Amino acid sequence: MNRYYGRNPKVGIRPAIDGRRKGVRESLEAQTMNMAKSVAELISANLRYIDGTPVECVVADSCIGGVAEAAMCADKFEREGVGVSITVSPCWCYGSETMDTNPYYPKAVWGFNGTERPGAVYLAAVLAGHSQKGLPAFGIYGHDVQDGSNTVIPEDVKEKLIRFAKAGIAVATMRGKSYLSMGSVAMGIAGSIVDDHFFQTYLGMRNEYIDMSEFIRRMDENIYDPAEFKKAYAWTRANCVEGIDVNGTVKRTQAEKDKIWETVVKMTLIARDLMIGNPKLAELGFGEEALGHNAIAGGFQGQRQWTDHFPNGDFMEAFLNSSFDWNGIRQAFVVATENDSLNGVAMLFGHLLTNTAQMFSDVRTYWSPEAVKRVTGKELTGCAANGIIHLINSGASALDFTGRQSINGQPAVKPFWEITENEVSECLKNTTWPSAVYEYFRGGGFSSQFDTKGGMPITMSRVNIVKGLGPVLQIAEGWTVELPEDVHNTLTKRTDPTWPTTWFAPRLTGEGAFKDVYSVMNNWGANHGASSYGHIGADLITMASILRIPVCMHNVPEDKVFRPSAWNSFGTEKEGADYRACENYGPIYGKY
Repeated sequence: MNRYYGRNPKVGIRPAIDGRRKGVRESLEAQTMNMAKSVAELISANLRYIDGTPVECVVADSCIGGVAEAAMCADKFEREGVGVSITVSPCWCYGSETMDTNPYYPKAVWGFNGTERPGAVYLAAVLAGHSQKGLPAFGIYGHDVQDGSNTVIPEDVKEKLIRFAKAGIAVATMRGKSYLSMGSVAMGIAGSIVDDHFFQTYLGMRNEYIDMSEFIRRMDENIYDPAEFKKAYAWTRANCVEGIDVNGTVKRTQAEKDKIWETVVKMTLIARDLMIGNPKLAELGFGEEALGHNAIAGGFQGQRQWTDHFPNGDFMEAFLNSSFDWNGIRQAFVVATENDSLNGVAMLFGHLLTNTAQMFSDVRTYWSPEAVKRVTGKELTGCAANGIIHLINSGASALDFTGRQSINGQPAVKPFWEITENEVSECLKNTTWPSAVYEYFRGGGFSSQFDTKGGMPITMSRVNIVKGLGPVLQIAEGWTVELPEDVHNTLTKRTDPTWPTTWFAPRLTGEGAFKDVYSVMNNWGANHGASSYGHIGADLITMASILRIPVCMHNVPEDKVFRPSAWNSFGTEKEGADYRACENYGPIYGKY
Protein backbone atom coordinates (compact mmCIF):
# COMPACT_ATOMS: atom_id res chain seq x y z
CA MET A 1 0.00 0.00 0.00
CA ASN A 2 1.06 3.59 -0.58
CA ARG A 3 2.21 4.86 2.83
CA TYR A 4 2.25 8.51 1.74
CA TYR A 5 -0.51 11.06 1.23
CA GLY A 6 -1.26 11.57 -2.45
CA ARG A 7 -1.62 9.16 -5.34
CA ASN A 8 1.19 7.37 -7.09
CA PRO A 9 2.01 9.32 -10.27
CA LYS A 10 0.80 7.73 -13.49
CA VAL A 11 2.53 7.70 -16.87
CA GLY A 12 0.53 9.50 -19.55
CA ILE A 13 0.82 8.17 -23.09
CA ARG A 14 0.08 10.66 -25.88
CA PRO A 15 -0.55 9.21 -29.38
CA ALA A 16 0.23 12.04 -31.83
CA ILE A 17 -1.07 11.85 -35.39
CA ASP A 18 -1.12 13.74 -38.68
CA GLY A 19 -4.23 15.92 -38.37
CA ARG A 20 -5.15 15.93 -42.07
CA ARG A 21 -8.52 14.28 -42.62
CA LYS A 22 -10.01 12.63 -45.72
CA GLY A 23 -7.55 9.81 -45.89
CA VAL A 24 -4.30 10.63 -44.08
CA ARG A 25 -5.40 10.63 -40.44
CA GLU A 26 -7.90 7.83 -40.97
CA SER A 27 -5.18 5.53 -42.31
CA LEU A 28 -3.05 6.09 -39.20
CA GLU A 29 -5.58 5.96 -36.34
CA ALA A 30 -5.25 2.27 -35.49
CA GLN A 31 -1.45 2.15 -35.85
CA THR A 32 -0.93 5.26 -33.72
CA MET A 33 -3.28 4.23 -30.91
CA ASN A 34 -1.87 0.68 -30.86
CA MET A 35 1.61 2.17 -30.58
CA ALA A 36 0.49 4.06 -27.45
CA LYS A 37 -1.17 0.99 -25.96
CA SER A 38 1.93 -1.12 -26.53
CA VAL A 39 4.05 1.42 -24.62
CA ALA A 40 1.55 1.40 -21.76
CA GLU A 41 1.65 -2.39 -21.62
CA LEU A 42 5.46 -2.39 -21.67
CA ILE A 43 5.71 0.03 -18.76
CA SER A 44 3.03 -1.57 -16.59
CA ALA A 45 4.53 -5.02 -17.14
CA ASN A 46 8.08 -3.98 -16.23
CA LEU A 47 7.89 -1.20 -13.63
CA ARG A 48 6.48 -0.98 -10.12
CA TYR A 49 6.04 1.82 -7.66
CA ILE A 50 8.02 1.71 -4.41
CA ASP A 51 4.97 0.20 -2.69
CA GLY A 52 5.14 -2.79 -5.03
CA THR A 53 2.09 -2.09 -7.17
CA PRO A 54 2.45 -2.02 -10.99
CA VAL A 55 2.95 1.40 -12.55
CA GLU A 56 -0.30 2.68 -14.02
CA CYS A 57 -0.51 4.28 -17.44
CA VAL A 58 -3.17 6.59 -18.86
CA VAL A 59 -3.66 6.73 -22.62
CA ALA A 60 -5.30 9.77 -24.22
CA ASP A 61 -8.90 9.16 -25.25
CA SER A 62 -8.10 9.94 -28.87
CA CYS A 63 -5.11 10.51 -31.07
CA ILE A 64 -3.77 14.05 -30.89
CA GLY A 65 -3.84 15.82 -34.23
CA GLY A 66 -3.83 19.41 -33.02
CA VAL A 67 -4.07 21.77 -30.09
CA ALA A 68 -7.70 21.00 -29.19
CA GLU A 69 -7.00 17.32 -28.72
CA ALA A 70 -3.76 18.17 -26.92
CA ALA A 71 -5.81 20.23 -24.45
CA MET A 72 -8.32 17.39 -24.01
CA CYS A 73 -5.43 15.03 -23.26
CA ALA A 74 -3.89 17.49 -20.78
CA ASP A 75 -7.22 17.79 -18.98
CA LYS A 76 -7.51 14.02 -18.67
CA PHE A 77 -3.95 13.72 -17.42
CA GLU A 78 -4.62 16.27 -14.67
CA ARG A 79 -7.76 14.42 -13.55
CA GLU A 80 -6.00 11.06 -13.59
CA GLY A 81 -2.90 12.13 -11.63
CA VAL A 82 -0.33 11.81 -14.39
CA GLY A 83 3.22 12.84 -13.50
CA VAL A 84 5.20 11.73 -16.56
CA SER A 85 4.37 11.96 -20.27
CA ILE A 86 5.47 9.97 -23.30
CA THR A 87 4.39 11.05 -26.79
CA VAL A 88 4.46 8.41 -29.53
CA SER A 89 3.93 8.68 -33.26
CA PRO A 90 4.57 6.68 -36.44
CA CYS A 91 4.13 9.67 -38.73
CA TRP A 92 4.44 13.38 -39.34
CA CYS A 93 2.39 15.53 -36.93
CA TYR A 94 2.10 19.24 -36.24
CA GLY A 95 4.94 19.72 -33.77
CA SER A 96 4.09 22.66 -31.50
CA GLU A 97 0.36 21.92 -31.80
CA THR A 98 0.63 18.35 -30.53
CA MET A 99 3.45 18.61 -27.97
CA ASP A 100 3.04 18.38 -24.21
CA THR A 101 3.65 21.80 -22.61
CA ASN A 102 3.14 20.94 -18.93
CA PRO A 103 6.30 22.38 -17.31
CA TYR A 104 6.38 19.80 -14.50
CA TYR A 105 6.07 16.57 -16.47
CA PRO A 106 9.29 14.82 -17.47
CA LYS A 107 8.81 14.26 -21.21
CA ALA A 108 9.89 11.80 -23.87
CA VAL A 109 8.94 11.36 -27.53
CA TRP A 110 9.21 8.11 -29.47
CA GLY A 111 9.22 8.62 -33.20
CA PHE A 112 8.79 5.37 -35.14
CA ASN A 113 11.67 4.53 -37.48
CA GLY A 114 9.75 3.55 -40.61
CA THR A 115 9.67 4.54 -44.25
CA GLU A 116 5.93 4.58 -44.94
CA ARG A 117 5.39 7.81 -42.99
CA PRO A 118 7.97 10.38 -41.75
CA GLY A 119 7.93 9.58 -38.02
CA ALA A 120 11.57 10.62 -37.76
CA VAL A 121 10.74 14.01 -39.24
CA TYR A 122 8.08 14.61 -36.59
CA LEU A 123 10.46 13.49 -33.86
CA ALA A 124 13.09 15.99 -34.98
CA ALA A 125 10.55 18.78 -35.37
CA VAL A 126 8.84 18.31 -32.03
CA LEU A 127 12.15 17.95 -30.16
CA ALA A 128 13.23 21.25 -31.74
CA GLY A 129 9.98 22.75 -30.49
CA HIS A 130 10.63 21.48 -26.97
CA SER A 131 14.15 22.93 -27.05
CA GLN A 132 12.99 26.28 -28.42
CA LYS A 133 10.27 26.59 -25.78
CA GLY A 134 12.58 25.60 -22.90
CA LEU A 135 10.79 22.30 -22.21
CA PRO A 136 13.51 19.65 -22.66
CA ALA A 137 12.35 16.23 -23.85
CA PHE A 138 14.07 12.89 -24.35
CA GLY A 139 14.13 11.70 -27.95
CA ILE A 140 13.68 7.99 -28.68
CA TYR A 141 14.39 6.70 -32.17
CA GLY A 142 14.98 3.04 -32.99
CA HIS A 143 18.27 2.08 -34.59
CA ASP A 144 16.79 -0.03 -37.38
CA VAL A 145 14.00 0.68 -39.88
CA GLN A 146 10.78 -1.23 -39.16
CA ASP A 147 7.90 -2.07 -41.42
CA GLY A 148 4.81 -0.02 -40.74
CA SER A 149 2.88 -3.17 -39.90
CA ASN A 150 5.42 -4.27 -37.27
CA THR A 151 3.94 -3.75 -33.79
CA VAL A 152 6.95 -5.07 -31.85
CA ILE A 153 8.86 -2.46 -29.85
CA PRO A 154 12.60 -2.85 -30.67
CA GLU A 155 14.91 -3.73 -27.79
CA ASP A 156 16.86 -0.46 -27.98
CA VAL A 157 13.60 1.50 -27.86
CA LYS A 158 12.36 -0.60 -24.93
CA GLU A 159 15.53 0.15 -22.99
CA LYS A 160 15.13 3.89 -23.41
CA LEU A 161 11.40 3.87 -22.69
CA ILE A 162 11.96 1.93 -19.46
CA ARG A 163 14.93 4.07 -18.40
CA PHE A 164 13.02 7.29 -19.00
CA ALA A 165 9.81 6.08 -17.37
CA LYS A 166 11.68 4.78 -14.32
CA ALA A 167 13.49 8.09 -13.83
CA GLY A 168 10.37 10.14 -14.56
CA ILE A 169 8.29 8.22 -12.04
CA ALA A 170 11.02 8.69 -9.43
CA VAL A 171 11.01 12.45 -10.02
CA ALA A 172 7.21 12.66 -9.92
CA THR A 173 7.01 10.51 -6.77
CA MET A 174 9.20 12.92 -4.79
CA ARG A 175 7.12 15.94 -5.66
CA GLY A 176 5.05 17.14 -2.71
CA LYS A 177 6.62 14.73 -0.21
CA SER A 178 8.78 15.75 2.75
CA TYR A 179 12.28 15.34 4.08
CA LEU A 180 12.08 15.16 7.88
CA SER A 181 15.05 16.46 9.86
CA MET A 182 15.03 14.77 13.25
CA GLY A 183 17.43 17.11 14.96
CA SER A 184 19.80 19.49 13.25
CA VAL A 185 23.49 19.57 12.28
CA ALA A 186 25.63 16.62 13.39
CA MET A 187 29.22 17.45 14.27
CA GLY A 188 29.52 20.16 11.62
CA ILE A 189 28.76 17.78 8.74
CA ALA A 190 27.80 20.04 5.83
CA GLY A 191 25.25 17.62 4.42
CA SER A 192 23.22 17.97 7.61
CA ILE A 193 22.96 21.73 7.05
CA VAL A 194 19.66 21.14 5.31
CA ASP A 195 19.24 23.35 2.23
CA ASP A 196 15.51 23.95 1.84
CA HIS A 197 16.04 25.81 -1.46
CA PHE A 198 17.60 22.68 -2.94
CA PHE A 199 14.74 20.45 -1.78
CA GLN A 200 12.05 22.87 -2.98
CA THR A 201 13.38 23.91 -6.36
CA TYR A 202 15.22 20.80 -7.50
CA LEU A 203 13.13 18.02 -5.95
CA GLY A 204 9.75 19.69 -5.40
CA MET A 205 9.82 18.56 -1.77
CA ARG A 206 8.91 20.13 1.54
CA ASN A 207 11.22 20.33 4.54
CA GLU A 208 9.92 19.32 7.95
CA TYR A 209 11.81 19.64 11.22
CA ILE A 210 11.51 18.30 14.75
CA ASP A 211 13.82 18.68 17.71
CA MET A 212 15.22 15.43 19.11
CA SER A 213 13.48 16.26 22.37
CA GLU A 214 10.32 15.06 20.62
CA PHE A 215 11.64 11.52 21.07
CA ILE A 216 11.92 12.11 24.83
CA ARG A 217 8.39 13.54 24.99
CA ARG A 218 6.92 10.60 23.15
CA MET A 219 8.79 8.10 25.30
CA ASP A 220 7.88 9.86 28.56
CA GLU A 221 4.22 10.32 27.61
CA ASN A 222 3.86 6.87 25.98
CA ILE A 223 3.03 8.30 22.53
CA TYR A 224 3.53 5.02 20.69
CA ASP A 225 1.51 1.85 20.23
CA PRO A 226 2.10 -0.17 23.44
CA ALA A 227 0.95 -3.41 21.82
CA GLU A 228 3.37 -2.98 18.95
CA PHE A 229 6.18 -2.08 21.35
CA LYS A 230 5.60 -5.30 23.27
CA LYS A 231 5.67 -7.29 20.03
CA ALA A 232 8.70 -5.41 18.69
CA TYR A 233 10.71 -5.82 21.89
CA ALA A 234 10.04 -9.55 22.10
CA TRP A 235 10.94 -10.01 18.42
CA THR A 236 14.11 -7.94 18.81
CA ARG A 237 15.40 -9.90 21.78
CA ALA A 238 14.67 -13.17 19.97
CA ASN A 239 16.28 -12.16 16.66
CA CYS A 240 18.97 -9.56 17.43
CA VAL A 241 21.91 -11.23 19.11
CA GLU A 242 24.17 -9.06 21.26
CA GLY A 243 27.67 -8.93 19.86
CA ILE A 244 31.03 -8.10 21.34
CA ASP A 245 31.57 -5.39 23.94
CA VAL A 246 34.92 -3.67 23.38
CA ASN A 247 34.48 -1.07 26.11
CA GLY A 248 37.13 -2.50 28.42
CA THR A 249 36.50 -2.04 32.11
CA VAL A 250 33.80 0.58 31.53
CA LYS A 251 30.96 -1.79 30.74
CA ARG A 252 27.26 -1.50 31.42
CA THR A 253 25.47 -4.20 33.34
CA GLN A 254 23.06 -6.51 31.56
CA ALA A 255 20.18 -4.77 33.32
CA GLU A 256 21.38 -1.45 31.92
CA LYS A 257 21.71 -2.99 28.46
CA ASP A 258 18.17 -4.39 28.68
CA LYS A 259 16.90 -0.89 29.36
CA ILE A 260 18.83 0.40 26.35
CA TRP A 261 17.19 -2.28 24.18
CA GLU A 262 13.80 -0.97 25.28
CA THR A 263 14.81 2.57 24.40
CA VAL A 264 16.16 1.83 20.91
CA VAL A 265 13.04 -0.15 20.02
CA LYS A 266 10.85 2.75 21.14
CA MET A 267 13.02 5.15 19.11
CA THR A 268 12.38 3.04 16.02
CA LEU A 269 8.61 3.13 16.48
CA ILE A 270 8.67 6.85 17.14
CA ALA A 271 10.85 7.73 14.14
CA ARG A 272 8.61 5.75 11.83
CA ASP A 273 5.49 7.40 13.28
CA LEU A 274 7.09 10.82 12.86
CA MET A 275 7.77 10.10 9.20
CA ILE A 276 4.51 8.54 8.03
CA GLY A 277 2.10 8.73 10.96
CA ASN A 278 0.24 5.91 12.70
CA PRO A 279 -3.56 5.64 12.98
CA LYS A 280 -3.14 3.72 16.25
CA LEU A 281 -2.00 6.95 17.90
CA ALA A 282 -5.36 8.56 17.14
CA GLU A 283 -7.07 5.70 18.98
CA LEU A 284 -4.85 6.52 21.96
CA GLY A 285 -5.92 10.17 21.90
CA PHE A 286 -2.99 11.61 19.94
CA GLY A 287 -4.70 12.78 16.77
CA GLU A 288 -2.08 15.31 15.73
CA GLU A 289 0.80 12.89 16.18
CA ALA A 290 -1.10 10.23 14.25
CA LEU A 291 -0.75 12.18 10.99
CA GLY A 292 3.06 12.21 10.69
CA HIS A 293 5.05 14.43 8.33
CA ASN A 294 4.49 12.63 5.00
CA ALA A 295 8.25 12.10 4.87
CA ILE A 296 9.55 9.97 2.02
CA ALA A 297 13.01 10.41 3.53
CA GLY A 298 14.49 11.70 6.74
CA GLY A 299 17.58 11.93 8.86
CA PHE A 300 18.48 11.62 12.54
CA GLN A 301 21.13 13.96 13.94
CA GLY A 302 22.10 11.83 16.91
CA GLN A 303 25.63 12.99 17.47
CA ARG A 304 26.43 14.55 19.69
CA GLN A 305 23.65 16.26 21.62
CA TRP A 306 21.58 13.07 21.68
CA THR A 307 24.23 10.36 21.82
CA ASP A 308 26.24 11.97 24.62
CA HIS A 309 23.32 11.14 26.92
CA PHE A 310 20.88 8.76 25.16
CA PRO A 311 21.41 5.52 23.18
CA ASN A 312 22.51 6.05 19.59
CA GLY A 313 20.24 5.74 16.56
CA ASP A 314 22.03 2.81 14.94
CA PHE A 315 19.36 0.18 15.66
CA MET A 316 16.59 2.58 14.65
CA GLU A 317 18.27 3.56 11.39
CA ALA A 318 19.37 0.01 10.50
CA PHE A 319 15.89 -1.45 10.80
CA LEU A 320 14.04 1.46 9.23
CA ASN A 321 16.41 1.26 6.25
CA SER A 322 15.92 -2.52 6.00
CA SER A 323 13.13 -4.32 4.16
CA PHE A 324 11.79 -6.10 7.25
CA ASP A 325 11.17 -5.80 10.97
CA TRP A 326 8.87 -7.31 13.63
CA ASN A 327 5.86 -6.68 11.39
CA GLY A 328 7.36 -8.76 8.60
CA ILE A 329 8.66 -7.95 5.14
CA ARG A 330 7.81 -4.44 3.98
CA GLN A 331 9.05 -1.48 1.95
CA ALA A 332 12.28 0.01 3.30
CA PHE A 333 12.38 3.54 4.65
CA VAL A 334 15.10 6.07 3.81
CA VAL A 335 16.79 7.44 6.93
CA ALA A 336 20.16 9.20 6.78
CA THR A 337 22.65 8.87 9.61
CA GLU A 338 23.77 12.14 11.19
CA ASN A 339 20.94 13.86 9.28
CA ASP A 340 23.18 13.99 6.21
CA SER A 341 20.33 15.11 3.99
CA LEU A 342 22.42 15.10 0.82
CA ASN A 343 23.38 11.47 1.31
CA GLY A 344 19.74 10.87 2.23
CA VAL A 345 18.76 12.30 -1.16
CA ALA A 346 21.17 9.93 -2.91
CA MET A 347 19.62 7.07 -0.92
CA LEU A 348 16.18 8.28 -1.97
CA PHE A 349 17.20 8.38 -5.63
CA GLY A 350 18.46 4.81 -5.41
CA HIS A 351 15.37 3.61 -3.55
CA LEU A 352 13.00 5.17 -6.09
CA LEU A 353 14.91 3.72 -9.05
CA THR A 354 15.36 0.19 -7.67
CA ASN A 355 12.54 -0.25 -5.11
CA THR A 356 15.16 -1.76 -2.78
CA ALA A 357 16.81 -0.92 0.54
CA GLN A 358 19.83 1.39 0.45
CA MET A 359 23.15 1.35 2.28
CA PHE A 360 24.47 4.42 4.12
CA SER A 361 28.23 4.34 4.66
CA ASP A 362 31.28 6.34 5.50
CA VAL A 363 33.63 6.28 2.53
CA ARG A 364 36.25 5.47 5.09
CA THR A 365 39.54 4.20 3.67
CA TYR A 366 41.32 3.48 0.40
CA TRP A 367 43.47 0.38 0.72
CA SER A 368 46.10 0.12 -2.01
CA PRO A 369 47.40 -3.35 -2.93
CA GLU A 370 50.76 -2.30 -1.52
CA ALA A 371 49.28 -1.19 1.81
CA VAL A 372 47.27 -4.40 2.16
CA LYS A 373 50.37 -6.51 1.53
CA ARG A 374 52.41 -4.48 4.01
CA VAL A 375 49.81 -4.89 6.75
CA THR A 376 48.65 -8.45 6.08
CA GLY A 377 51.38 -10.07 4.02
CA LYS A 378 48.74 -11.03 1.44
CA GLU A 379 48.04 -9.79 -2.08
CA LEU A 380 44.66 -8.59 -3.29
CA THR A 381 43.27 -10.58 -6.21
CA GLY A 382 40.33 -10.62 -8.60
CA CYS A 383 38.34 -7.41 -8.95
CA ALA A 384 40.08 -6.19 -5.76
CA ALA A 385 43.54 -6.45 -7.36
CA ASN A 386 43.76 -2.69 -7.99
CA GLY A 387 42.75 -1.76 -4.45
CA ILE A 388 39.54 -1.44 -2.45
CA ILE A 389 37.52 1.16 -0.60
CA HIS A 390 36.29 0.40 2.90
CA LEU A 391 32.62 1.36 3.25
CA ILE A 392 31.76 1.32 6.94
CA ASN A 393 29.46 3.21 9.29
CA SER A 394 28.41 2.99 12.91
CA GLY A 395 25.86 0.26 12.29
CA ALA A 396 23.08 2.11 10.48
CA SER A 397 23.23 0.31 7.13
CA ALA A 398 20.28 -1.78 5.90
CA LEU A 399 20.58 -5.42 6.92
CA ASP A 400 19.72 -6.31 3.31
CA PHE A 401 23.37 -5.55 2.54
CA THR A 402 24.55 -8.63 4.37
CA GLY A 403 24.05 -10.08 0.87
CA ARG A 404 22.01 -13.02 2.16
CA GLN A 405 19.24 -12.52 -0.35
CA SER A 406 19.82 -14.05 -3.77
CA ILE A 407 18.93 -13.80 -7.44
CA ASN A 408 19.79 -16.82 -9.59
CA GLY A 409 21.92 -18.15 -6.76
CA GLN A 410 24.00 -14.99 -6.47
CA PRO A 411 24.00 -12.57 -3.49
CA ALA A 412 21.64 -9.66 -4.04
CA VAL A 413 19.37 -7.01 -2.55
CA LYS A 414 15.80 -7.49 -3.76
CA PRO A 415 12.56 -5.50 -3.80
CA PHE A 416 10.63 -6.37 -0.67
CA TRP A 417 7.92 -8.30 -2.51
CA GLU A 418 10.55 -10.77 -3.78
CA ILE A 419 12.23 -11.37 -0.41
CA THR A 420 11.51 -14.69 1.33
CA GLU A 421 11.17 -15.38 5.05
CA ASN A 422 14.24 -17.58 4.86
CA GLU A 423 16.26 -14.71 3.41
CA VAL A 424 15.13 -12.46 6.26
CA SER A 425 16.24 -15.14 8.69
CA GLU A 426 19.66 -15.35 7.02
CA CYS A 427 20.12 -11.58 7.14
CA LEU A 428 19.35 -11.62 10.86
CA LYS A 429 21.55 -14.65 11.57
CA ASN A 430 24.50 -12.96 9.90
CA THR A 431 24.15 -9.74 11.89
CA THR A 432 25.18 -9.21 15.49
CA TRP A 433 24.62 -6.16 17.68
CA PRO A 434 27.79 -5.17 19.55
CA SER A 435 27.58 -2.62 22.32
CA ALA A 436 28.24 0.88 21.07
CA VAL A 437 31.75 2.15 21.65
CA TYR A 438 31.34 4.55 24.57
CA GLU A 439 34.16 6.81 23.37
CA TYR A 440 31.85 7.69 20.48
CA PHE A 441 28.48 7.12 22.10
CA ARG A 442 28.46 7.96 25.80
CA GLY A 443 24.75 7.15 26.00
CA GLY A 444 25.33 3.62 24.77
CA GLY A 445 23.32 1.77 22.17
CA PHE A 446 23.87 -1.16 19.84
CA SER A 447 25.52 -1.03 16.43
CA SER A 448 24.81 -3.65 13.78
CA GLN A 449 27.81 -5.67 12.64
CA PHE A 450 27.91 -7.69 9.44
CA ASP A 451 30.24 -8.37 6.54
CA THR A 452 28.76 -7.91 3.07
CA LYS A 453 29.08 -10.91 0.78
CA GLY A 454 31.21 -10.36 -2.28
CA GLY A 455 30.25 -10.39 -5.92
CA MET A 456 27.28 -8.01 -5.75
CA PRO A 457 27.12 -5.26 -8.39
CA ILE A 458 26.49 -1.98 -6.58
CA THR A 459 26.41 1.70 -7.43
CA MET A 460 27.64 4.27 -4.94
CA SER A 461 26.34 7.81 -5.35
CA ARG A 462 26.35 11.11 -3.55
CA VAL A 463 24.83 14.59 -3.97
CA ASN A 464 27.01 17.56 -3.03
CA ILE A 465 26.19 21.27 -3.06
CA VAL A 466 28.87 23.67 -4.28
CA LYS A 467 28.60 27.41 -3.60
CA GLY A 468 27.93 29.25 -6.86
CA LEU A 469 27.31 26.03 -8.78
CA GLY A 470 24.54 24.24 -6.91
CA PRO A 471 24.03 20.50 -6.54
CA VAL A 472 26.15 17.94 -8.36
CA LEU A 473 25.89 14.15 -8.43
CA GLN A 474 28.71 11.62 -8.16
CA ILE A 475 28.34 8.02 -9.34
CA ALA A 476 30.66 5.03 -9.02
CA GLU A 477 29.65 1.58 -10.24
CA GLY A 478 31.54 -1.45 -8.98
CA TRP A 479 31.30 -4.65 -6.97
CA THR A 480 31.40 -5.82 -3.38
CA VAL A 481 34.43 -7.90 -2.48
CA GLU A 482 35.01 -10.71 0.00
CA LEU A 483 38.51 -10.82 1.42
CA PRO A 484 40.19 -13.85 2.97
CA GLU A 485 39.15 -14.04 6.62
CA ASP A 486 42.58 -13.23 8.04
CA VAL A 487 42.99 -10.22 5.73
CA HIS A 488 39.49 -9.00 6.50
CA ASN A 489 39.99 -9.31 10.25
CA THR A 490 43.32 -7.49 10.18
CA LEU A 491 41.93 -4.56 8.22
CA THR A 492 38.63 -4.19 10.10
CA LYS A 493 40.30 -4.28 13.52
CA ARG A 494 42.28 -1.21 12.51
CA THR A 495 39.00 0.73 12.25
CA ASP A 496 36.08 -0.59 14.31
CA PRO A 497 35.11 -4.27 14.48
CA THR A 498 31.69 -3.39 15.90
CA TRP A 499 30.42 -1.84 12.65
CA PRO A 500 29.25 -3.37 9.34
CA THR A 501 31.87 -3.64 6.60
CA THR A 502 31.53 -3.56 2.84
CA TRP A 503 34.63 -3.82 0.67
CA PHE A 504 34.05 -1.95 -2.59
CA ALA A 505 35.98 -2.24 -5.85
CA PRO A 506 34.88 0.43 -8.36
CA ARG A 507 35.00 -0.28 -12.09
CA LEU A 508 37.97 1.57 -13.56
CA THR A 509 38.11 3.31 -16.94
CA GLY A 510 41.76 4.40 -16.88
CA GLU A 511 40.77 8.06 -17.12
CA GLY A 512 39.94 10.96 -14.80
CA ALA A 513 38.35 10.10 -11.49
CA PHE A 514 38.34 6.43 -12.51
CA LYS A 515 41.97 6.22 -13.53
CA ASP A 516 42.54 4.05 -10.46
CA VAL A 517 40.86 3.24 -7.15
CA TYR A 518 42.84 5.93 -5.36
CA SER A 519 41.42 8.54 -7.74
CA VAL A 520 37.85 7.42 -6.99
CA MET A 521 38.46 7.91 -3.27
CA ASN A 522 40.38 11.14 -3.84
CA ASN A 523 37.60 12.65 -5.97
CA TRP A 524 34.71 11.70 -3.70
CA GLY A 525 33.09 14.91 -2.52
CA ALA A 526 32.12 14.10 1.06
CA ASN A 527 32.58 11.63 3.88
CA HIS A 528 29.43 9.63 3.11
CA GLY A 529 28.11 7.61 0.19
CA ALA A 530 24.82 5.87 -0.62
CA SER A 531 24.95 2.44 -2.25
CA SER A 532 22.29 0.68 -4.32
CA TYR A 533 22.25 -2.90 -5.51
CA GLY A 534 22.89 -3.15 -9.24
CA HIS A 535 24.61 -0.96 -11.78
CA ILE A 536 22.09 1.88 -11.93
CA GLY A 537 24.42 4.68 -12.95
CA ALA A 538 22.66 5.21 -16.28
CA ASP A 539 19.30 5.53 -14.52
CA LEU A 540 20.79 8.03 -12.08
CA ILE A 541 22.18 10.11 -14.96
CA THR A 542 18.79 10.20 -16.68
CA MET A 543 17.07 11.18 -13.44
CA ALA A 544 19.66 13.86 -12.69
CA SER A 545 19.16 15.46 -16.10
CA ILE A 546 15.41 15.71 -15.47
CA LEU A 547 16.16 17.46 -12.17
CA ARG A 548 18.88 19.64 -13.82
CA ILE A 549 21.57 18.27 -11.50
CA PRO A 550 24.87 17.88 -13.40
CA VAL A 551 26.96 14.74 -12.92
CA CYS A 552 30.52 15.54 -11.89
CA MET A 553 31.95 12.01 -12.01
CA HIS A 554 30.72 8.67 -13.30
CA ASN A 555 31.96 5.46 -14.89
CA VAL A 556 28.88 4.65 -16.97
CA PRO A 557 29.57 3.55 -20.57
CA GLU A 558 28.85 6.41 -22.98
CA ASP A 559 26.31 4.42 -25.00
CA LYS A 560 24.15 4.04 -21.87
CA VAL A 561 23.99 7.77 -21.08
CA PHE A 562 20.50 9.08 -21.89
CA ARG A 563 19.67 12.76 -21.50
CA PRO A 564 17.19 15.19 -23.14
CA SER A 565 17.88 15.95 -26.79
CA ALA A 566 18.46 19.63 -25.99
CA TRP A 567 21.70 18.65 -24.25
CA ASN A 568 23.17 18.00 -27.75
CA SER A 569 23.12 21.75 -28.38
CA PHE A 570 25.43 22.63 -25.50
CA GLY A 571 28.71 21.39 -26.93
CA THR A 572 30.36 18.24 -28.19
CA GLU A 573 31.92 17.24 -24.86
CA LYS A 574 29.02 15.43 -23.20
CA GLU A 575 29.80 16.04 -19.53
CA GLY A 576 30.56 19.72 -20.04
CA ALA A 577 27.35 20.03 -22.03
CA ASP A 578 25.48 18.54 -19.07
CA TYR A 579 26.74 21.36 -16.84
CA ARG A 580 25.85 24.05 -19.36
CA ALA A 581 22.39 22.65 -20.00
CA CYS A 582 21.59 22.32 -16.30
CA GLU A 583 22.72 25.89 -15.69
CA ASN A 584 20.69 27.15 -18.64
CA TYR A 585 17.40 25.49 -17.70
CA GLY A 586 17.78 25.71 -13.94
CA PRO A 587 16.02 23.48 -11.42
CA ILE A 588 12.82 21.91 -12.69
CA TYR A 589 10.67 23.65 -10.05
CA GLY A 590 12.72 26.84 -9.85
CA LYS A 591 10.93 29.02 -12.41
CA TYR A 592 7.29 28.23 -11.86
